[in-house]
Amino acid sequence: MSGTSTRYDAVVVGAGPNGLVAACVLAAAGRSVMVVEAGPTVGGGCRSAELTVPGAIHDVCAAVFALAAASPALTDIGLERLGVEWVHPDAPLAHPLDGGRAAVLHRDLDTTVAGLGADGAAWRRLMEPGVRAWDHLLDDVLGPMVSVPRHPVDLARFGRRAVAPATRTVRRFANDEAAALFAGCAAHAFLPLSAPFTSAFGLLLALAGHTVGWPVARGGAQTVPDALARRLTELGGEIRVGTRVTRLGDLPPHRVALFDTDPGQLATIAGDALPSRYRRALTRFRHGPAAYKLDLALDGPIPWAADECHAAGTVHLGGTAAEIAAAEADISAGRMPERPFVLVVQPSRFDASRAPEGVHTVWTYAHVPHGYDGDASAAIERQLERFAPGVRDRIIGRHEMRPNDFADYNPNDIGGDIAGGAHDGMQLLFRPTRSLRAYATPNPAIWLCSASTPPGGGVHGMSGANAASRVLAGPLR
Repeated sequence: MSGTSTRYDAVVVGAGPNGLVAACVLAAAGRSVMVVEAGPTVGGGCRSAELTVPGAIHDVCAAVFALAAASPALTDIGLERLGVEWVHPDAPLAHPLDGGRAAVLHRDLDTTVAGLGADGAAWRRLMEPGVRAWDHLLDDVLGPMVSVPRHPVDLARFGRRAVAPATRTVRRFANDEAAALFAGCAAHAFLPLSAPFTSAFGLLLALAGHTVGWPVARGGAQTVPDALARRLTELGGEIRVGTRVTRLGDLPPHRVALFDTDPGQLATIAGDALPSRYRRALTRFRHGPAAYKLDLALDGPIPWAADECHAAGTVHLGGTAAEIAAAEADISAGRMPERPFVLVVQPSRFDASRAPEGVHTVWTYAHVPHGYDGDASAAIERQLERFAPGVRDRIIGRHEMRPNDFADYNPNDIGGDIAGGAHDGMQLLFRPTRSLRAYATPNPAIWLCSASTPPGGGVHGMSGANAASRVLAGPLR
């Protein structure tokens, strides 16, 4: 490909959501763009495939699109016009507890408050300010972490609650249900829940549930990057898949290159085009705990002990807030917990196109230590059986992805880290290096636009949009 004579304004390396969004933003501004992807299809961590039984469509990585539904970048691109249909379960989230109990997060805040009983008022006090200010919060929270806020008052109110460890925030609640519901949302940080800012993750995800929901994509996650690819083609951009880039010389002539890769890959590919000190900083970027994924095909719906779970698209399995905190502390310390935190998504219950008649698809993953090379499938099944007795008897197909399988499938997922890098310490605020220019490198022709830049992991495309806007304001002005 290095022999291509056409000179592009920008080449984007990696066709994950961030890379595709960056390309769309640049192409919409009239710049010539090519996207280069090593895999056989676009999508990165957002793809679908038949993994268990014929005709059953499973999401290989991302499955639930709370941040996609909220993303200003994806809203501007217009995914619905391009064929993406969001399917909203009756409830975004349920969290079962022993004894057939469950807490439920509904889109409607009042309904959630009523269901939480004595803790309803405390849940309202925690969530209502953010629900009212949701659009303003998105402008600032999904932008660069270190920047002048557009809505400083609303962001300050959010920040007062967000900075706290989740273990402190759950003390607001008297009962297990509300505390577990919040702790499960906060556990998406892949951090000990005693760490500062873990409440930010819990707040952001719970607020998304109350405002835009936690939808799945009809037909599978692959429809999202496919729609972005269609939009890029409409704008005159080009995409080449099955083309691995190992050095800058593999790219066609270009003015600027944007990398939807982890920092280590950027350092290797760029080589001497970046100063050695900066390359060393990139290689010091830390990756966090891992995911261990188990996809299942069932001959019927999950037999939840708590009826409320049947209405939820996503179910968090972790027990009480204290149990979740113990499990997350274990994985951060490199220990495999006996009862890991497990996320369960049941898309076929709300999207019949996902599986043949009589078959249900189940997407699960457990939080495990970084690079874990053991077998966590039994632990996942025990958590399922704990809250859905008899589910094992319904399994007719299964597919596992261990941490190293994630890394083989998507080279950005180092050690099974699906979040784009650890969120602890200064790396939460400064990604990928301690710099106020998160997306730029010392070479003005080389930029980073992956989940290893703000605002981090999730299918939202904002890392790509933020990087592209800065490229348009700088070298491609």
